[in-house]
Amino acid sequence: MSDNIATLEVNGEKHEFPIIKGTENEIAIDIKKLRGATGGVITIDPGYKNTGSCESAITFLDGEKGVLRYRGYAIEDLAEKADFLEVAYLLIFGELPTSEQLEKFHKDIKKESVVDDDVKKILDAFPKSAHPMGVLASLTNALTAFNPSSVNVDSEEDMYKAIVKILGKFPVLVAWTMRKKQGLPLDYGDSSLGYVENVLKMMFKQPNEEYSLNPIVVNALDKLLILHADHEQNCSTSTVRIVGSSHAGLFASLAAGISALWGPLHGGANQAVLEMLEGIRQDGGDTKKYMAKAKDKSDPFRLMGFGHRVYKNFDPRATIIKVAADEVLGDLGVEDPILDIAKGLEQEALQDSYFVDRKLYPNVDFYSGIIYRAMGIPTEMFTVMFALGRLPGWISQWREMRLRKEPIGRPRQVYVGENHRNFKNISDR
Repeated sequence: MSDNIATLEVNGEKHEFPIIKGTENEIAIDIKKLRGATGGVITIDPGYKNTGSCESAITFLDGEKGVLRYRGYAIEDLAEKADFLEVAYLLIFGELPTSEQLEKFHKDIKKESVVDDDVKKILDAFPKSAHPMGVLASLTNALTAFNPSSVNVDSEEDMYKAIVKILGKFPVLVAWTMRKKQGLPLDYGDSSLGYVENVLKMMFKQPNEEYSLNPIVVNALDKLLILHADHEQNCSTSTVRIVGSSHAGLFASLAAGISALWGPLHGGANQAVLEMLEGIRQDGGDTKKYMAKAKDKSDPFRLMGFGHRVYKNFDPRATIIKVAADEVLGDLGVEDPILDIAKGLEQEALQDSYFVDRKLYPNVDFYSGIIYRAMGIPTEMFTVMFALGRLPGWISQWREMRLRKEPIGRPRQVYVGENHRNFKNISDR
């Protein structure tokens, strides 16, 4: 392999393919002409662990060094110095907004924050037993029926209108999804509030009480949404891009992303953490017993919320959100055996050489689950909150894919089924 060329030998013939180098010195072999050059040879990479599906200027992630940056900005700086709406603007449009741009952005979002009342009829059709992620995906897709015209991606004005429309309506759908399950009345929020403050009020306001915002809770949710806003080409983001590559609309592409996020190996991980903690509580709450089970390779028990399949050192998001978790628990003073178990597991894992040596630290899913539990958000809503945070990332990835006019996604396969067989009439089978 030379500096700019990779050579691949297939059946005795050598073929050269260009080397692509990213701005962070990531190296990729460009094999888009491989099949044509070799007469049909392809690569196979289940799960796409070693395959780049696109070039992107949105998020940089280095799992070995524990680095996460949005548009070049360190996640630590953004979580400390920016709010969620600023980060959303940065991800979608590429630069941090000026005060005038941010004010207009928020104003335009608020104008689009009323959902057609007929959407309530769709929501009413779901039983209370329906999982909130299924409801959210359906309602997001249903928005297409109320906004049937397709987005002209060559028009910045059309693109902008579609973006502020979904950013305005999505928090309403999130709040309605929770309140439907709880049998509470639905409303459209308070346009005098900030974006995150309005989300909290829509979710938690009781019909017979004034709602009072807790600044520590607002800050914690703001940080959680920022930390979840984008994470490179993960399962749901790749889904949004591949669905959008067929020129499906923004709302339909986002609905597909929500469905992908639902899985317990992806966005459902924070829900799985609380379900694990509940299981430990029901078994007596002995954290030492479960730490031993986690270290026993013959035991099927899995310690959820520790370690990360991408971050091999530490999850930079967990370092940030641990502080917010401690603040929320301290301020709210919640007495909850589940949270006591969580704190016990955290302390033992941070001191146990088995976990320390293997860098199996509590990750962002562990701490986000604790915060949501302390805030009073039902466990089945945790992944919905993840989707709310990931929304600007999905939008930015969809927008980038469409503006770059990427081709329709169409993976190949290696066929391992039966060879040609003669058809048998039903009487001969």
